[in-house]
Amino acid sequence: MAAAGRGEARAVARLISLVENASPRLRDIMAELAPHTGRARVIGLTGSPGVGKSTCTSALVAAYRRAGLRVGVLAVDPSSPFSGGALLGDRVRMNEHALDPGVYVRSMATRGHLGGLAWAVPQAVRVLDAAGCDVILIETVGVGQSEVDIAAQADTTVVLLAPGMGDGVQAAKAGILEIGDIFVVNKADRDGAGTTVRELQHMLGLGAPRAPGDWRPAILRTVAARGEGVDELVATLEKHAAWQHEHGAIVERRRRRAAREIETIALTALRARMDALRGDHHLAALARRVQAGELDPYGAADLLVEELSTPD
Repeated sequence: MAAAGRGEARAVARLISLVENASPRLRDIMAELAPHTGRARVIGLTGSPGVGKSTCTSALVAAYRRAGLRVGVLAVDPSSPFSGGALLGDRVRMNEHALDPGVYVRSMATRGHLGGLAWAVPQAVRVLDAAGCDVILIETVGVGQSEVDIAAQADTTVVLLAPGMGDGVQAAKAGILEIGDIFVVNKADRDGAGTTVRELQHMLGLGAPRAPGDWRPAILRTVAARGEGVDELVATLEKHAAWQHEHGAIVERRRRRAAREIETIALTALRARMDALRGDHHLAALARRVQAGELDPYGAADLLVEELSTPD
């Protein structure tokens, strides 16, 4: 644990592996890490596949390293259909930072979890936070409009789009484009970048009215592969952070994150008990009574909840 607190990569890797594997030691580990968390800034990058999320993430890593900050990256990849592990595409693309001791990159598999994130991400963020990372970048897997979990996990959510990839149509729809604090039109050297920017501006104009002093999502252009616009993106991220602290929004956002994390852990425990009951005679007996018309499903569910609520 002490080695992880010093930011030693192998120790951090072992802790995140324990998180991913739901180790029985996890409860004690998180209790020990808790006093050392809450310092890191968490930035989420999301968007459809092919918009350049990994390239933009790598460019942000380089910018923050030039500023002398320690950076952690959680790159959520699709799961391998064979091993269940991450396909490691993002780690390959960020290979330029592999030898930098001030950067920790971890690919995480979704393992069937919807919403663009791996279920272990919140605890992995805590590990990186306790390991001394100043900034943690979370790059989502890229599942399109349903990829909204990142908004609950990050202090700032960056939504990336690219011209000519159908994102203009998506801008008129509910979903992923409602969660952005900052919108980035990447690959802005392509034809159609101006059209994508205008469509985003139109979308934001159709949204709910904002009160004076509310954060108004910025729309930026980048060519991340050449580093163009990255400094402006970093400056806007800092501006959003300053606004959050000034208005107390960061406290509220992190409180909601903690509530969601607690809820997820509690539901996971309840699902485990449900799985145990599936092999138990009690659930089977309730099912037989419902099938026979002796009991309605709601009444059966009430009895099941009562059973789950009874201490072992």
